[in-house]
Amino acid sequence: MLDIIINSLWLIFPAYCANVSPVLLKGRRPIDFGRNFVDGRRILGDGKTIRGFLGGTFFGFLAGLILVFAQNFLHIPHLIFGHTYLTAFLLSFGALLGDLIGSFIKRRFNLERGADAPILDQLDFLIISLALLSIVSPIPLSWAIFLLILTPIVHRESNVLGYILKLKKVPW
Repeated sequence: MLDIIINSLWLIFPAYCANVSPVLLKGRRPIDFGRNFVDGRRILGDGKTIRGFLGGTFFGFLAGLILVFAQNFLHIPHLIFGHTYLTAFLLSFGALLGDLIGSFIKRRFNLERGADAPILDQLDFLIISLALLSIVSPIPLSWAIFLLILTPIVHRESNVLGYILKLKKVPW
C-alpha cells in the first residue's frame, strides 16, 4: 500500500500544483474572450483566464521539473514512477485542460461561475491529466483508483483553505 501512496502522490504532484495555481494568479482576460457558445451561454466564463491557464501550466510544469531533478538525487523508498519533462508538461497542461472542460460542461448545464458541481469540480482536472499522461506512460490501476478517492478530499480541503484565506469566494 505504501508504494501506491508514494507513487500516486509523486505522479500527480504537477497536476495538483497546476490546478491550484490559477486561483493565486487572478487573471483578467477570459480565455473565451467573453464569447458565447451556440446555446447562448458563455463558452467558459470569466473565471477561466489566459493568465490562469498559462500560469497554472507553467507552475505545474515547474513543480514537475523539481521532481525530475529531485528523483536523481533523493533515494525515496518504494518510488517506481519517474518524471520526465514530458510527463510534467502533460500532467500540468492536462489539469488545466480538464478544468476548462469542466467549466464548459457547467456552462452547458447553466451553472454559474462558482456553482458547486460535485464530482465534476473535483475530478475533471485529474481525469484529463491522467488521460494525457497515459498516452506516454502506463498508469497502474491501483494508483488511479487511489487518486480518484484522494483527490476529492484534497480538492475540498484546499478550497476551504482558499476560502478562509479569501482567495476564493466559495468554499468548494
